Amino acid sequence: MGMGKHAADESRGPAELEQGLERTRQGFFGRLAQLFRRSGLDEETWEELEALLIQADVGVKTTETLLGRLRERARLEKIADGMALRKALAEEMRAILRQVERPVPPPEPGTPYVILVVGVNGVGKTTTIAKLAYFHRRQGRSVLLAAADTFRAAAIEQLQAWGERAGVPVLAHRPGGDPAAVAHDAVSAALARGIDVVIVDTAGRLHTKHNLMEELRKVRRVIERQLPGAPQQVLLVLDATTGQNGLVQARVFTEAVRVTHLALAKLDGTAKGGIAFAVVHELGVPIAYVGTGERLEDLVVFDADRFVAALLG
Repeated sequence: MGMGKHAADESRGPAELEQGLERTRQGFFGRLAQLFRRSGLDEETWEELEALLIQADVGVKTTETLLGRLRERARLEKIADGMALRKALAEEMRAILRQVERPVPPPEPGTPYVILVVGVNGVGKTTTIAKLAYFHRRQGRSVLLAAADTFRAAAIEQLQAWGERAGVPVLAHRPGGDPAAVAHDAVSAALARGIDVVIVDTAGRLHTKHNLMEELRKVRRVIERQLPGAPQQVLLVLDATTGQNGLVQARVFTEAVRVTHLALAKLDGTAKGGIAFAVVHELGVPIAYVGTGERLEDLVVFDADRFVAALLG
């Protein structure tokens, strides 16, 4: 899944994901590993597995689904020990992530590829945008960033600073301006200059939820009118450390702006990692990228197999 992945991106992916998920694996998922070392399965094992999955942010609903499938398999396949249970769990986890897989459509030559990036303030949205810009630049594409979070002057300055680091231009208006006008001008500039990828930053002040969602819908409408078929991707950035609260946020944005993909940021910290399964299962939206560190190159194209393998060890 991804946009014509470089061989370089392919080779970096597994190691980066391994390192990024090291703390996660040592935490709750590490305790799962101990559970799988048991020689037999009893009711206590099932109860412990359920508790660990919920604590790892997999969520009650998704945990129930996983356990239901696992118990059925244990019955049918005569699963009787921890290692066989681990293998079945890995398969069911991959199945959850894969059921909504939607490859990110590659940019078409001659048409600006517009990515509308949404998410709550503080989730790592601007950093993810910079990493995404750098990701496309490494693949030989020209990129333009649009500072449509006009609500905070600091947001514009932050995007400009990251744009400079990533070596991409930033189109900005004055603080307090109309975000839709910024998006409009960015698409116009991309059409005029033959720019391949436009990444639009947006505001994320969830405490004024209704106004924000209306604003985001307007930004989306302006882009659609100007360039039919755009935005080709609506990327919701989620902070992997926020746990189930992230699910609530994701639902609000998904309903408002038709989110196509997720980017999980801050997965290099003490994040539990299970939130990936909860958001995919409950929202039906696939993960496109994972942020594994602070550097510009620390963005990995999501791969279900590698993710589950990195978590379960």
